[in-house]
Amino acid sequence: MIKVNKKIFIHFDYILPILLLPLIFTSYFLVKELHPVLAHKQLVYFSIGFLIFLFFFLFPIKRLLWLVPAFYWFNVLLLLSVKLFGVTKLGAKRWLEIPFTHFTIQPSELMKPALILMLLYLVKKYRPENGKYYNLKEFARLSIFILIPFLLIVKEPDLGTAMMILIVGFGTLFVIGVDWKIWTVIVVFVGISAPFLYNNLHDYQKKRIQDFLNKPSYHVRQAVIAIGSGGTYGQSKDQATQSHLKFLPISTSDFIFSFFMERFGFLGGVLLIAVYFLIILHLLMMVRYSQGEYLIQIVASALAFLFFVHMGVNIAMNIGYAPVVGIPLPLMSYGGTSFMTIMIIIGIYENLVTFRHDDLYESINYEGDNE
Repeated sequence: MIKVNKKIFIHFDYILPILLLPLIFTSYFLVKELHPVLAHKQLVYFSIGFLIFLFFFLFPIKRLLWLVPAFYWFNVLLLLSVKLFGVTKLGAKRWLEIPFTHFTIQPSELMKPALILMLLYLVKKYRPENGKYYNLKEFARLSIFILIPFLLIVKEPDLGTAMMILIVGFGTLFVIGVDWKIWTVIVVFVGISAPFLYNNLHDYQKKRIQDFLNKPSYHVRQAVIAIGSGGTYGQSKDQATQSHLKFLPISTSDFIFSFFMERFGFLGGVLLIAVYFLIILHLLMMVRYSQGEYLIQIVASALAFLFFVHMGVNIAMNIGYAPVVGIPLPLMSYGGTSFMTIMIIIGIYENLVTFRHDDLYESINYEGDNE
């Protein structure tokens, strides 16, 4: 049995969960309205996600960082096993089925917290030699651990999640500090190699880009119609025909933003985006006010990048301003693995903020510790 001293909650970040809860409640409301069975499964995911949050919140992360490489390589092994034992959904092989259950996990999503933890481990072990910025040798060492999962996920193929791994990983390094000359070389290299990278995409990925540049796909057209039909104040349940008559595809996951806009209109959409920006702003402020505490800065910046890119790409995809790449809307889109992934990262973040001083871990006692 765990006994927690109340003094640890002095440093707990209460603002973040206050901002996150409306997203979770709204997600359940929308999913239940369309698919009660999925809503029941979502409650299971919420329960598991909360337990996972508690585990990572109470786990003495800073004292047991030496376990992180094993966790990272275990997730790499899961990515490799997708090729052999993966389950195919919607034409992609990205999931592993949990034995004796009807649930699946997506290893590419679980790789996000594994990568963030690995960056925590590496940054604590290898600080910049000059004390400020990583040089080319140090940057290359860190980049290897970002590129390994990126390449494995691209092969699934899952370009959207692979790009998220790349952005979160290198975005975090940008916040921590890398010599500006290295970023300049990377930008020039990506610009020069863009045609080659495009030619090596899968045919369906090229088609999505071509649809985006030329004529919107059926999915996007229906999403835009749903958004427009919401008007200023939204439609009632009976009048939300795009969603309830199944014209809007994947309305509880990839296109849940369009479903939300149809139900709550332009004003609801503005409020939803405002909540996301408050979350991102709050996390960036934590980065700003945690100078010198690199572990907090890494997780806060990674979480901010995660929310910003997921929100930006998903909404742009819904309104036809980005190719359809299957990026979920954080804490809104239905999906157990994506929800639990975010709860893991939030648990790690709250752990590092609350136990910013190592001796606070002594505030948690397990039954039998004092015997």
